Amino acid sequence: MSLLQAIVLGIVQGLTEFLPISSTAHLAVVPALLGWDDPGAAFSAVIQIGTLAAVVWYFRTDVVRIVGATLRGLLTAKPFASHDARLGWMIAFATVPIVVAGLLFKRHITSTLRSLYVISGSLILLALVLAVAELLAKKRSDAGQPQRSLDQANWPDAIFVGLGQTLALIPGVSRSGITLTCGLLAGMTRETAARFSFLLSLPAIFAAGVYELYKERAELLASQSNIVNLLAATLVSGVVGYLAIAFLLRYLKTHSTWVFIAYRIALGLLLIALLQAGQLKDNPPPSEDAVTPAAIDSA
Repeated sequence: MSLLQAIVLGIVQGLTEFLPISSTAHLAVVPALLGWDDPGAAFSAVIQIGTLAAVVWYFRTDVVRIVGATLRGLLTAKPFASHDARLGWMIAFATVPIVVAGLLFKRHITSTLRSLYVISGSLILLALVLAVAELLAKKRSDAGQPQRSLDQANWPDAIFVGLGQTLALIPGVSRSGITLTCGLLAGMTRETAARFSFLLSLPAIFAAGVYELYKERAELLASQSNIVNLLAATLVSGVVGYLAIAFLLRYLKTHSTWVFIAYRIALGLLLIALLQAGQLKDNPPPSEDAVTPAAIDSA
């Protein structure tokens, strides 16, 4: 990987991590379209630390308030005394499913599920589910039903969105896309669903980034150029990610997600067409030790 490639991938990561269009998909698709090697799941996970920093800085007031309330609740033996403290615990518990699923299905996530066919299918399917969520949200709005703000988020919301977040382990689904979708289905406003999605991303992205950096450190930090590329991509993803957060929150105040739905469907169909025409090669192939879906079905 050249420094230019690392910077381009950092821009792609920053732009797509928080928009509901799947950063993992674009980090696999962009190199394939440009004829570059797949950067791999480990590289993709580590540079997410840049977007993690973007979330922390953008929501620094919320983060300090929630963490402070959670710690005060522990010190006073009243962990759920305030809504901010409850929100802290909601985020913590909602993160558990994706951590467990990530460890259980890691071999699939880093091999077979990175197939461009899987990615294209995920792009289209999540777009259809998000479309249903949008239609239901509009129906509730037309009926005059109130939609909840972040101050009204409850445990069922957190559990539902947390379980939905596990689907983001499938490349092409989009962590922000599925959590935004689940938030809308749960009755949140678009902006609230996005804010909750961003806050919920903090422990998941941190855990994935640190885990992959530690596990794959020998390869990721094998040379000075590797380190420079990793740092450059991470820094660029953080700066671009901050701008993407600001854009999306402003956008969702007055717009729906239909433009992202259309983009996902168009990109998914384009990928399938290019694969079928032989202009794109499905990359990467399954690893030798990966457990195939057929093996799971027959187990």
